[in-house]
Amino acid sequence: MITVLGAGAFGTALAISLARKGPVQLWTHDPDHAKAMQDTRRNDRRLPGVDLSENISISENIDTIPAQNPVLLAVPLQQLRGVLTERAATLRQHQLVACCKGMELGSGSGPVQLINSVVPDAVGAILTGPSFAADIARGLPTALTLACADEAASGTLQQALNTPNLRIYRTTDVIGAELGGALKNVMAIGCGAVIGAGLGDSARAALMTRGFAEMARMATALGAQPDTLSGLSGFGDLVLTCTSDQSRNYRFGASLGQKEWFDPTITVEGAATARAVCDRASALQVDMPITRAITALINGDLQVEQAMDMLLSRPLKEE
Repeated sequence: MITVLGAGAFGTALAISLARKGPVQLWTHDPDHAKAMQDTRRNDRRLPGVDLSENISISENIDTIPAQNPVLLAVPLQQLRGVLTERAATLRQHQLVACCKGMELGSGSGPVQLINSVVPDAVGAILTGPSFAADIARGLPTALTLACADEAASGTLQQALNTPNLRIYRTTDVIGAELGGALKNVMAIGCGAVIGAGLGDSARAALMTRGFAEMARMATALGAQPDTLSGLSGFGDLVLTCTSDQSRNYRFGASLGQKEWFDPTITVEGAATARAVCDRASALQVDMPITRAITALINGDLQVEQAMDMLLSRPLKEE
């Protein structure tokens, strides 16, 4: 059995896909949410219109995780440390697979770094790549990267998480996979802002391309393998989230570009990540002008047109 910790849209979608192979335990911290899902066999709060297989058991009691079960941590990155700290005794000695993307404010840690820090006797991994919850839940083909420094555990997890519609590739480059997933969310906000402000597809293509150069620069400075950023967890995820309204980060950016209200209850990982990345880049002396401009836009210090003018007026150089 596999346990999915977090009954948001992505956690629920993963549970639906994995249930096509066998039993899955889906956990939510909210007893009322658990009961509603048990009664209706749906998660209308987070992923409406999709039925939950009878292979999915729903619980609000995390202490029921069977020993040695792989646990998918499908909670927002900024909440991950709290969940791990509160449940460390239960989660120890499990294989813990982060299914969130970002960089923690304050520490600058990625999800696997948090797992290794808070639950050191667990095996930490991350599942990341170009994917939308609705596509996975509908059984549409999706390819993801599983990054784990423990090669033996990585092989076991790859087999456990591969499903008829989820194709899992594995790597030991945890840093590269973490940073690809985190940094592309920042660029998705910028691309949404560009389109929302009516600056056009050419401007979006330029931001994506130069943004990818920044992603690679930051990742290699932190020890990632350059090839990882060119794969699913970097370039693949960048393309998806910078071009689709299904991306929350893209929609948030579009609202900034259009100067419209955005629902604050929607998790936008890229907003906090942008601030954390700016702090980390400054400490490392890594030049990330696009990330700085997007962060200023998020903070309300710049408008889209001002940010674009600032970037276009930078000194000319070779690509």
